[in-house]
Amino acid sequence: MAIATTLFDLTGRTILITGASRGIGFAMAKACAEHGARVVLNGRNPDTLAAKVDELAAAGHDAEGEAFDVTDEAAATAALDRVVARHGAIWGLIANAGVQHRVPVLEFPTEDFRRVVETNLTACFVLGREAAKRMVQTGGGSIVNTVSMLGPIARPTVPAYIAAKEGLRALTRAMAVELGGRGVRVNAVAPGYVATEMNTALIENEQFNSWVVGRTPMGRWAQPEELGGAAVYLMSPAGAFVSGHVLSVDGAMSVAV
Repeated sequence: MAIATTLFDLTGRTILITGASRGIGFAMAKACAEHGARVVLNGRNPDTLAAKVDELAAAGHDAEGEAFDVTDEAAATAALDRVVARHGAIWGLIANAGVQHRVPVLEFPTEDFRRVVETNLTACFVLGREAAKRMVQTGGGSIVNTVSMLGPIARPTVPAYIAAKEGLRALTRAMAVELGGRGVRVNAVAPGYVATEMNTALIENEQFNSWVVGRTPMGRWAQPEELGGAAVYLMSPAGAFVSGHVLSVDGAMSVAV
């Protein structure tokens, strides 16, 4: 029996993806665009962002950019207003922008802890709240937060990242419960180790690379594009009754002993 082609169709839906100038964010934006969405890419560097928008446009996709720092509440809110003004509504938000800082916990500066939490958690709350306000006025929508395999489990030197991502998991559930009756679904994607630019130093570290490959049941790092399908699923009619869920995309690493 053939599956309806509309199951993963995002035609007519406008989706803002933060941290979309590279890595997982760009892969999610590309996948959504390939399934018909109008994608609004966000990043801090206007030139880098414009190049990625042009790449999608050259492939025939409906893409545009909004350059702003996700920790700037006024700038983020203004960007959402511009998107709604241009297109009448915003259907989707993929809150993916994040930063990392690796220092042993006994040496971890307070200002860096705050910076990581501000970017990886507080900014997602602000964007999610403001996007949801606009979604409930136009018939609903879908929010997807990028969390991490880390949170329920931990490893040394990334305490701020772990705290922020675990907080974002909890925020995902809280928003799903509160917004479900108003037509807004809220979910999260939890990647494992992904071969992105941010992880280049880890990939090039022979000892760490061997640990990741050996520790992951599928025996390799994920590629950024392998996160695209998860985003499409949670944005599309295929995930219409899925909310408050964290979808692991980690090659079974988080469940292995």
